[in-house]
Amino acid sequence: MSWLLLSLLAALTLATNDALTKKFFSGLTSLEMGLVRLLYSLPWLALSLLWIPRPELDRTFWIAVAVALPLELAAVLAYMKALKSSPLSLSLPFLAFTPLFILLTGWFILGEKITPAGLGGIALIVIGSYGLNLSQAGQGWGGPFRAVFKEPGSRLMLLVALIYAFTSALGKLAVLHSHPFFFPLLYYLLLGAGLVLFLPFNRSARASRLFEKPLPGLLIGILGAVSVCSHMLAISQIQAAYMISVKRTSLLFAVLYGALWFKEEHIGERLLGTALMVSGVFLIGWQG
Repeated sequence: MSWLLLSLLAALTLATNDALTKKFFSGLTSLEMGLVRLLYSLPWLALSLLWIPRPELDRTFWIAVAVALPLELAAVLAYMKALKSSPLSLSLPFLAFTPLFILLTGWFILGEKITPAGLGGIALIVIGSYGLNLSQAGQGWGGPFRAVFKEPGSRLMLLVALIYAFTSALGKLAVLHSHPFFFPLLYYLLLGAGLVLFLPFNRSARASRLFEKPLPGLLIGILGAVSVCSHMLAISQIQAAYMISVKRTSLLFAVLYGALWFKEEHIGERLLGTALMVSGVFLIGWQG
């Protein structure tokens, strides 16, 4: 299968997973939701490890993983809370800010130049985020921007996008010191173990609640494993920036799920805003 189809498959399965998690498990705590996402997919990912050769893992690899894991755990909890608290069409599109943050940190910290394509991508992402709440423009030109910070899911996904800007760099370092297939599988296994360790310290979380809906959980687990594996296969065939740009079409799929499954309002403006944000991601990703 070509990298393009694999990338679209990764996008569709990711968006479907988000919609299923919200539909069937939003009554759980954020920690329980994260555990459902990971635990049901772990058996499939663990099986995949049997067919992947184990590389030599050096000190740099383990340092990158040790720094990334706490950040990733925070991102998972914020991600799940965003799914619980806000419409899909007002939370998930803000993941488009991840490449924007990467571009800005590269410019600010490393002195990397921002190309005209990069500037265009930044502009499209910002304009698109404005368009998500265009119906608030009646409260003044700043109304749509103020609405972003009033919506808890939007704020949380902006935080997730910022965290991902750092964990993606750490993940790239870990891949360079291991193997592009081995690292993500091991990383997800460690992430699941990390969430399990939190369970006894969260008084409102109950392990028994994770298995109250086994069929949706099983479907979520399979889709999660397919998303990870298709991601790895796609990224092995093409430059990472191209693959990630196509995978961000998951944001468009998420808005459509919001309309079809959850009857969310103002879908037209949110779909247009998300399309602009995804276009910005394409410009940033394809500038190199």
